[in-house]
Amino acid sequence: MAGAAPAPRLVITDALGRRIVNIDRALFTIGRRSETDLRLPGADISRVHAEITVENGSCTIRDKQSRFGTFVNGDKISEKLLAHGDQIRLGQAGDTEIVFFVDDEAPSVEKSAISAASELRQMSALLEGLRALGSGRVLDEVLAMVLDSAIEVTGAERGFIMLANREKLLEFKLARARGKVTLSGRTFETSRKIPETVFATGQQTIVEDLLDGDLAQLHTGTVALGIRHVLCTPLRLVRYVERAEQKGADEIIGVLYLDSRERGALRSASAKSALDTLSAEAALAIENARLYREALDKAKFEQELKVAAAIQQSLLPVAHREGAFFSTAAASVACRAVGGDFFDYVDLPMDRFGFIVGDVAGKGSPAALLAAAVLGMFSAEATYQAGAAPLITRLNHGLFRRAIEARFLTTFYGILGADGSFTYCNAGHNAPLLVTASAIRRLETGGVVLGLFERAAFEEETVTLMPGDLIVAFSDGVTEAMNPDGEEFTDDRLLACANAHRGGTPQEVLDALLAAVQAFCAGATQSDDVTVVTVRYNG
Repeated sequence: MAGAAPAPRLVITDALGRRIVNIDRALFTIGRRSETDLRLPGADISRVHAEITVENGSCTIRDKQSRFGTFVNGDKISEKLLAHGDQIRLGQAGDTEIVFFVDDEAPSVEKSAISAASELRQMSALLEGLRALGSGRVLDEVLAMVLDSAIEVTGAERGFIMLANREKLLEFKLARARGKVTLSGRTFETSRKIPETVFATGQQTIVEDLLDGDLAQLHTGTVALGIRHVLCTPLRLVRYVERAEQKGADEIIGVLYLDSRERGALRSASAKSALDTLSAEAALAIENARLYREALDKAKFEQELKVAAAIQQSLLPVAHREGAFFSTAAASVACRAVGGDFFDYVDLPMDRFGFIVGDVAGKGSPAALLAAAVLGMFSAEATYQAGAAPLITRLNHGLFRRAIEARFLTTFYGILGADGSFTYCNAGHNAPLLVTASAIRRLETGGVVLGLFERAAFEEETVTLMPGDLIVAFSDGVTEAMNPDGEEFTDDRLLACANAHRGGTPQEVLDALLAAVQAFCAGATQSDDVTVVTVRYNG
């Protein structure tokens, strides 16, 4: 029986050496994107430049509307049936030679270098799939694969990778030895001079014998281990551009270092060519893995914030409550995932109802943690304190007792009785509005902000409410909300809104006030937490 016909293939010769790529699928794509079956660098090569279709044993190449065209044997084509030996050129890439083969005459290529580079291309393309696995070790796995491949194709005894940090300083990442053995940074002793020089100049360095000349004095630690030969190459990330008039931007992201005790072990041209091929693919795979790790960390942080926001919302009471003699409505909107505003309700002995509103200095997670701590103290103390001022005093002492840094906050606490008596204490908070049938007054009696003075004294005031009277407590995120022109909402607009809706239910007044603030801001970014609590005495 006759043997199976050889698979069609392309032989590519470029600055990275020569390699063979089998056309092993019905639709074979060529271009600059990492997802293509054959990825080629070059500013004049489009993302998906051309494709080869295989049908009934014949191969047809088609140009994919590339900017600089596809050529076969020097002729620009849009579609052409390929024959054995046809020469393919993409764009003006004169330094890249592509030959189509279907017979067994294709020249041989050093297999180890091709295999290693191909594996790295596949890893780069498969990073999207690895993201679905949620693995945080993708970068470590890529680094290990790069080192193992480099050691295999060059014959080195050991190697390491250093990557540049945000300050553009090299950091040791991973070291490996033959047999895929991981070495610790402490056991991998070598001079930093060679890798730092390669990183600074971007030029590959080959040291044939460290014992020659003055090199031994410069690398005494390395020589002491018997190391004779060193090969160090930059990991150069090439970013290609979309248009011919743009210039590509190369960035050196680190170095790949290899060494051996055998003199001349890394001198062969094939080893150097293999390392060039590897380093080009390795830089892309490492950068993709590093970007993935950053994206993973960011996603994890965002998920933690979502959980924190859900926990914070669960700490707040049900916004709408109906009691025997009162009704309430409240809302708190953080300007970030979590915020420093808070409110809470408490049922007190002797047929009384208490509520607290507060605003922690600052925003985000630190403010949210302090707000949660204050709510915990409030829940523990409220039922044991007969008045508003004693409760505020206990909260102030609690902040100092816990030695919480940046522990400043404003708060308002009020106690409403079934007989209409309302006792309150305002600790530096925006003075709430008491809206009656005939007037609007501010509730200002109290003292300084909490956490400022350990022995601060606080006062309280008792007023008598009539059925229908409404208390509107709010944070400064309401009155200081800004529109796109930088103008604040102000107390005047708050008073006007409360006056216009004085006959509404607590929920109607709340909705009207939030709608007024939103309309005023006109889509401007929220700069502070917004909290409103409305309480009506029903008699």
